[in-house]
Amino acid sequence: MSESNNEQQRNESRAKSANAKRSRKRRRRPPFKKKKPTNNWDLSQFVVPEVEGQHRFHDFDLPLPLMRSIHEAGFEYCTPIQGQSLEHTLLGKDMIGKAQTGTGKTAAFLISILSYFLEEEGPGLQKNGAPRALIIAPTRELVMQIAKDAHQLNKHCGFNVVSIVGGMDYQKQRDQLKGQIDIMVATPGRLLDFHQKRDLDLREVEVLVLDEADRMLSMGFIPDVKRIIRATPKKEERQTFLFSATYPQDVENLADMWTYEPVRIEIESEEQTNVNVEQHAYIVADSDKEKLLISLMRKEGWDRVIVFANRRDRVRDLCDQLKKAGVSVAMLSGEVEQRKRIATLEKFRDGSIQVLVATDVAGRGIHIDDVSHVVNFTLPDDPEDYVHRIGRTGRAGSLGVSISFIGEEDAFVLPDIEEFIGKKIESQQPDISLIDNG
Repeated sequence: MSESNNEQQRNESRAKSANAKRSRKRRRRPPFKKKKPTNNWDLSQFVVPEVEGQHRFHDFDLPLPLMRSIHEAGFEYCTPIQGQSLEHTLLGKDMIGKAQTGTGKTAAFLISILSYFLEEEGPGLQKNGAPRALIIAPTRELVMQIAKDAHQLNKHCGFNVVSIVGGMDYQKQRDQLKGQIDIMVATPGRLLDFHQKRDLDLREVEVLVLDEADRMLSMGFIPDVKRIIRATPKKEERQTFLFSATYPQDVENLADMWTYEPVRIEIESEEQTNVNVEQHAYIVADSDKEKLLISLMRKEGWDRVIVFANRRDRVRDLCDQLKKAGVSVAMLSGEVEQRKRIATLEKFRDGSIQVLVATDVAGRGIHIDDVSHVVNFTLPDDPEDYVHRIGRTGRAGSLGVSISFIGEEDAFVLPDIEEFIGKKIESQQPDISLIDNG
């Protein structure tokens, strides 16, 4: 009888332990009582009128420190993916989102994570080097942008945000891992490196975010990501977000493997429909492209411009020519050292640099509002890269302009691009004065 009782107690203990683990899977608390002002700030200072068909952040009963950060970030109404996802993720549901950059997905998962951490008690003895939320992205630029957004939304929340990427000071990043980590944003390679050296413990991850899964697949990162995920708790014991711009069968298989009873949300992005971007094209000889670009910038007073070219050497040459013409310009390509790339993006963001000349390596890594023009100095071979390029302008509801220079080789890829976007791009010959006076 005694042995039977002991066995029953052991089973009950195991059940409680399993339930405790499962309870880490987030669920929404009962409605809050009226929130008390914090640091002389309350929601009366953040008034957003109700609009039919649109979600406000007020509608989700988010913690006050987070609402203050959202207010100071200039957000008022949710983008479609924010409104649709928060309805489910605030209740602890896993989510698979088909969405590209520019849809607001970063804020969607960051707000969900920060709300969770503010509402629910953290682990009693949080280990050093053991992140509670892990966000994995394929490129250094995207990691740095996500981390920047996280710091902005975390401004009044008080959590520790850490980013680790390749190409940066190894020891400095390693030192960050010696303290408590609430949110970690990382590229797969450097993350796996630190984990294999036991500088990181991923067994305490409560929320996992996989951003641009299709790109991680195409860049060959999936084996590393699989090793990383195997080091985290089982999918039933964590909350998982997976985002992908496209959903080939391989990504679908990964989503099934890594998520638990997920909600699926598909957003037709403005990037794909190009509703905020005017698209124009000039038919111009390759030898006249530089003259035309300089003339257009001078005549029309473009203030913040990204110029895309297909090859690093072309980017380098074009950057040199623009400098000789007196244009405030910098280049962004894979051959530029990481620290300089980050500094360049910040100067472009604050207006110190007028023109950024870039390869497609930067296409999905540049997330800067108020870019007035995107110029396709050469058209990309992949129509999807064209969509991502012009998506650098017309962001956050603003209007943007895309200009493509159609030379001899570009003419061969233009039809494929037009078929992909489902519309004809208006093409014209430039005024001869724009080339003669270049």
